Amino acid sequence: MPPSETRAGARSAEAGGVAGVVVRRAALGEILALRHAVLRAGLPPEAAAFDGDDEPATLHVGAFLPGGRVAGCASAMCRPFDDRPAHQLRGMATRPDLAGRGIGTRVLRFVEAAIARAGGQGLVWCNARVPAVEFYRRAGWTVVSDVFDIPTAGPHRRMLRDLTPASRRP
Repeated sequence: MPPSETRAGARSAEAGGVAGVVVRRAALGEILALRHAVLRAGLPPEAAAFDGDDEPATLHVGAFLPGGRVAGCASAMCRPFDDRPAHQLRGMATRPDLAGRGIGTRVLRFVEAAIARAGGQGLVWCNARVPAVEFYRRAGWTVVSDVFDIPTAGPHRRMLRDLTPASRRP
């Protein structure tokens, strides 16, 4: 299996894994429908397209079931955090019928590993929906804001993760 892919099929059913899931880089077109269905339901489809989606440095990731159906997704784009170079995680979604089975964690870890491998500043941030805050905390992220509202998406908290190796931190 190429190093750019991971297979979740090795997880046992008791651990909640979903057999045969492949996490890999994806084209925006492969993940946009899931992003819309989970994060922008009830809004026009174009509401699921973000500024920066088409930038060359933007990373789109998908978790794919056998047969190619998308089960999870995320995107990371170069966006500063408090005037420091960073990546913003956006559009993180898992099919609701597969939530809690490790797909989101696999997608998040894939994105983090890709950013860390790229070198440079490994600072990653996101605006996490309040119900997802604990998911990110368990993954090593830190809450760095009070609750704020995004009109089309509801209450959020800003979260941060520094992937820079300790030996390279200022």
